[in-house]
Amino acid sequence: MKLEEVISVLESWAPLSFQEDWDNSGLIIGDPMNEISGMMVSLDTTLAVLEEAHAHHCNLVISHHPLIFKGVTKITPHIPEYKAIQFAIQNDISVFALHTNLDNKKDSLNHLLGSKIGLEKMQILQPRKGYLKKLVTFCPSNHADSIRESLFDAGAGYIGNYDCCSFNIPGHGTFRALDLANPFVGEKNKTHVEDEIRIEVIFPEYIEQGLIKALLQSHPYEEVAYDLYPLDNLFNQVGSGISGLLPHPMKAGDFLKMVKQTYELELVRHSNSGDKLIKTVAICSGSGSFLIRNVRQNGIDAFLTGDLKYHDFQEVSGTLLLVDIGHFESEEFVKEMLKEILIEKFPNFAVLISERESNPIKYF
Repeated sequence: MKLEEVISVLESWAPLSFQEDWDNSGLIIGDPMNEISGMMVSLDTTLAVLEEAHAHHCNLVISHHPLIFKGVTKITPHIPEYKAIQFAIQNDISVFALHTNLDNKKDSLNHLLGSKIGLEKMQILQPRKGYLKKLVTFCPSNHADSIRESLFDAGAGYIGNYDCCSFNIPGHGTFRALDLANPFVGEKNKTHVEDEIRIEVIFPEYIEQGLIKALLQSHPYEEVAYDLYPLDNLFNQVGSGISGLLPHPMKAGDFLKMVKQTYELELVRHSNSGDKLIKTVAICSGSGSFLIRNVRQNGIDAFLTGDLKYHDFQEVSGTLLLVDIGHFESEEFVKEMLKEILIEKFPNFAVLISERESNPIKYF
């Protein structure tokens, strides 16, 4: 199996267009045409992880955090990543990362964390704009059903919990086939009027290329007329964090005990919750302090994330149960998520989870 096959699956599952502007997800090191002998998944791509992969004959490491991240412009012994980059290249190990493109998709790591504590009715906490487009096309009336179906099969027409969504308007199309044309209907050099249907569908921009291909393959006309419109709608399938409901309200102390036990944490840092019961919960794996204002505006009772500062706790005291479960601790479950999707897509291929990486933060 070639690396490009793995890349195609991963980028379809977590499109690179979902990543933040400052991120560096995708193929970091390697040739897409390389043959893959084995895969190892990890949270970080460290020298220890690469050595472990090499020892197990895995020449592809798929991590959550990118190996090259903070604007590396020179690869010399003076940068922290030097030895890892050197080892990967010398041993022909490809390195791939799924970072914020994975964080920002529906059914992300945040959803996995939410499911572990029993959250229900989970949804994106901060949906994003700029990911949706509208396709408008025109076709003969008796071909509308098959063309709509091809567009739906290609991924268009999803709105919230509904699929196969479209708007259709009957009308009359006019055209004149010139000498070099091969018209499906009408005659050359004569103006033709055809009963047509205008079909409109919404789609996420990352499927645009495949959608246009499906349209052109299913449409009977030699020249297919279509329009693409960017939309400013919120896209509730992409964004930061998740929110959900506990099956039953819990006292803050009981909730903290459950969180600590479920995620197998050594400790949790938390704000003063007052006497409120915990019913609504938000989660953002990694560093989620940028979502605190959004959490408060939505009246959520508890927020689980990592990398919180002193003033974050101070500002919400008594109004929001703010829980720092740790950056590493909140993201280490990504390994089981990656392994699961890879085994599902490549059931006959070996996928190992790194056992040598550990939390760089130690507790005394």
